[in-house]
Amino acid sequence: MSNNHSVKQRNYNSLIWILSIVIVGVIVGTYFLPKNNDGSILGIELTVLPLMNAIFNTFTFLFLVLALITIRQKNIKLHRRFIIAAFTTTFLFCISYLTYHSMAESTSYGGDGLLKSIYYFVLITHIFLAAAIVPLALITLGRGLNMQVDKHRKIARWTMPIWLYVSFTGVLVYFMISPYY
Repeated sequence: MSNNHSVKQRNYNSLIWILSIVIVGVIVGTYFLPKNNDGSILGIELTVLPLMNAIFNTFTFLFLVLALITIRQKNIKLHRRFIIAAFTTTFLFCISYLTYHSMAESTSYGGDGLLKSIYYFVLITHIFLAAAIVPLALITLGRGLNMQVDKHRKIARWTMPIWLYVSFTGVLVYFMISPYY
């Protein structure tokens, strides 16, 4: 049953695809920018930014879990607020991430053996799913805002676990790489 008759339908498709391409493109582009050797921007140390990224990812994860709990309780209003909060912390993460990776050299993982294999598996799956979550989350949001309940639920069944995985593994990657910063 779709409740889309009481909400003015907006077409977010163009905005979703433009944002998805621009966000992923800008993130990829930061790896090709010349890096600052002293680890600062305008005299401010960049070394705090990876920790900030982990904090933002932690809050995103928590907001998503709370959004999942509240929608299961059929509290749409609170669900929506937690989703907006998750988008907000994800946006703040993107700014922090882009700032750090546009200015600082990449940090190599210094461990070896099984932990190194686990780290790279988590990192690679995190990166690919992070790119995929951009359009998925935006499409899911658009359908939710338009109250296209059936379509929203159908895609949210994929979006929520992927976004949870990406936000959780973002924190995990930080803890695994942080001794080597």
